[in-house]
Amino acid sequence: MDVCLLPNSRRPGVGLKPKREGTRPLLPQHARHCPVLEAGSAMGFMVYAPLEPRESLYLEYEGDGRYKFVYYLQTQDGHRAPIFQVTMSLPVGGVGMIKEEVTFIGAPMLSREAALAVARVFLVPEDMGTPPGAMALRGATNFKTPPGWDTVYTPIFNMIERPIAPMLVVRVETDWYAHETEFRYVLQSGEGMSVDHSIPIGQVMFVPREEIAFRTGTDDEFKAFEESKREFGRHKSAATQTTSYGLAYSPHYLRRAREEAERETENGKGKT
Repeated sequence: MDVCLLPNSRRPGVGLKPKREGTRPLLPQHARHCPVLEAGSAMGFMVYAPLEPRESLYLEYEGDGRYKFVYYLQTQDGHRAPIFQVTMSLPVGGVGMIKEEVTFIGAPMLSREAALAVARVFLVPEDMGTPPGAMALRGATNFKTPPGWDTVYTPIFNMIERPIAPMLVVRVETDWYAHETEFRYVLQSGEGMSVDHSIPIGQVMFVPREEIAFRTGTDDEFKAFEESKREFGRHKSAATQTTSYGLAYSPHYLRRAREEAERETENGKGKT
């Protein structure tokens, strides 16, 4: 399946491209030997903010409909220097204009209008505040899927560090609807999050709209299922290894998964 990648319309060509990533640096070390966990983490593709390597952001929900956006640039000595801050106040009851205050740190490097335009490269003000604390982050890449396929926008799987802001998961019919990638996190009052060039802001998966029908398995299918479990257990036990740290693990599942992938590839070649 081919998925068309389209750039952020406000900043085309900036930001890392989507990629698969099965590792999570803060997971326990033994998780490196859990292929099903890594396969879950690698499901879909990581999406990044439209940031240059020298840029970073800090976002905070101050409560009562007030959001703070701080834009940073890296100095020559490697430190993060704040350039300007935008405070956005949503109208009470959702009716009226968003109030935006721009504060420059040091001598202004750009106009107020340009600073607000920069903030809109990374945020979707119209989608903030629903529900209270929601903050919509734009991705560097948009997606157009083949007919019958949707894009699902999710938080990053298997990120277990605390605290982690929850995110609203959405599914969009991107085969016909021109949806600009955004990830809507929901912060509590006083919570904030940092956004960096190399840190993903969310994950996307592509799923078909094909209907799924369930059927009850037969007795023979149940017996085959049980025998398959027993056989796998025997091979897994026979392949068990021990790491230098004394951790016992078995690579049997990973080996079988690779064999299945190779078999599928060969079958695909035979059909062409």
